[in-house]
Amino acid sequence: MHNNYYFLRQLSVALEKKIIGFTVVSCFSQSKDELVIELNNSRESFFIKANLASGFSCLSFSEKFSRAKKNSVDLFTEIILKKIIRVRQFQNERAFALELENNFSLVFKMYGSLSNVLLVNEYTVIQIFKNDFLSDFETDVHSLDRSVDFSLENFLKNKEYPEKIYFTFGKIVWSYLYEKQFHLLDIEPKWQLIQQTISLLENPMHYLIEENGGVTFSLLPLQNSLKISSNPIAAINEFSQRLMYARLFYSEKNDLLHALQLKLKNAENYLVKSRKKEEELSRGSHYQRWADLIMANLHSIKHGTEKISLIDFYDGSPVEIKLKRELNPQQNAGVFYRKAKNWQIEINKVNESILKKEEELRKLKVVKSAISQCADYKLLKEKIAEFRLEKRQTEKTNSLPYREYEWKGYKIWVGKNAQANDLLTLKHSYKEDLWLHVKDVAGSHVLIKYQPGKKFPKDVIEYAASIAAHYSKRKNETLCPVVVTPKKFVRKRKGDPAGTVVVEREEVILVEPKPEARG
Repeated sequence: MHNNYYFLRQLSVALEKKIIGFTVVSCFSQSKDELVIELNNSRESFFIKANLASGFSCLSFSEKFSRAKKNSVDLFTEIILKKIIRVRQFQNERAFALELENNFSLVFKMYGSLSNVLLVNEYTVIQIFKNDFLSDFETDVHSLDRSVDFSLENFLKNKEYPEKIYFTFGKIVWSYLYEKQFHLLDIEPKWQLIQQTISLLENPMHYLIEENGGVTFSLLPLQNSLKISSNPIAAINEFSQRLMYARLFYSEKNDLLHALQLKLKNAENYLVKSRKKEEELSRGSHYQRWADLIMANLHSIKHGTEKISLIDFYDGSPVEIKLKRELNPQQNAGVFYRKAKNWQIEINKVNESILKKEEELRKLKVVKSAISQCADYKLLKEKIAEFRLEKRQTEKTNSLPYREYEWKGYKIWVGKNAQANDLLTLKHSYKEDLWLHVKDVAGSHVLIKYQPGKKFPKDVIEYAASIAAHYSKRKNETLCPVVVTPKKFVRKRKGDPAGTVVVEREEVILVEPKPEARG
């Protein structure tokens, strides 16, 4: 309910009181789903962080934020140093806008998996944060205000499907109404209950509900709800922090349980195989008895005999023994004595490994049970330390198929070999990346990573081209022709060798291979 219209309306009012007169200092992204806007009024800073992941979208606010030195891209540069003059909430809609000088505005559409931030000028969308939603360019800002007939007459017309009228309620409000037995009431009590609920939503408190490994934000007091701050900015921050904490806790807990379950399964499979081997070995316990029988009957066994039948002096039953005809009886007995000794060594090892694995299995079950019962992060950390489940620091291996450079804020990726070239071009690229390759000879594929709203500077292209030239068979030439094209014009045909691609449109530039470009 943190993206519900009734909460956003309250949040908009609080934001307007807080940030009117502030100036946009920076607007940047450090991951594909997170937008950060820094505001300042010459006395203090205020940060708006919009997490717009498809699985979860949420706003949060802070007075401090550490921007990363790498993997950070400036966005919406047109509004830098523009002042905020108004925070506008769209009527009956999960959207609001920061209105700025020169008719600019940032529209926050908090539509769950379709959430996005739009840069608008004169009611025209000129940029969007999430480029997956190209239809957002066609957004009519005027149409975001929605008028709804909440009258009793309209309610009576739609009494069978009240959700059509009260679409702004959302799932949690309807859960609250059903807790109040809304579906069992007559028309008049239903109308009264809805009016009471709307009154609560228009003057709400804030609640958190923690259950089933998640945290839910509510404006209404549901079962097992915890009341939090009455300030909407503080409330959404607390929700965001608790949710992050809960997700971290359950993610780590589930990862541990998954790893333990895998170890349990492997241990059980090992025991099944070991017990089967023990059973097979138990059928080889006759070697000692055969050797003893041969030694007791040396006088009656002729050299060169391939098979003999002797009476077992343990139970009186006949025993048939195959012999090696090239060996005399005593030598045959020696072979069986060696086999008996090796058999005993092997079966002892198998029995020892079974005992060890059974003890390991018992301990794993104890650990898994203890981890399963952890209800909070503190207890989980205590159990991780107790059972020594900390992840061991291992030497970091460079598994990426490319070398990485950075030049004037642009990332440049260079394929390491033919197979890596395919991975770089087909799996690690975006259609608007700039693709480079030395013309007509073997060499590394090179990408200049695209930055939304920015053109590739000429000197960055030349620098990347010099890297492509250096990692090619033309690296010793004075000037080298390098193909430059957007990645969307590069494709691979089925059956072509590794690193071989087809370029449908290209531009060729001449550059000097530079040894100093070596990574």
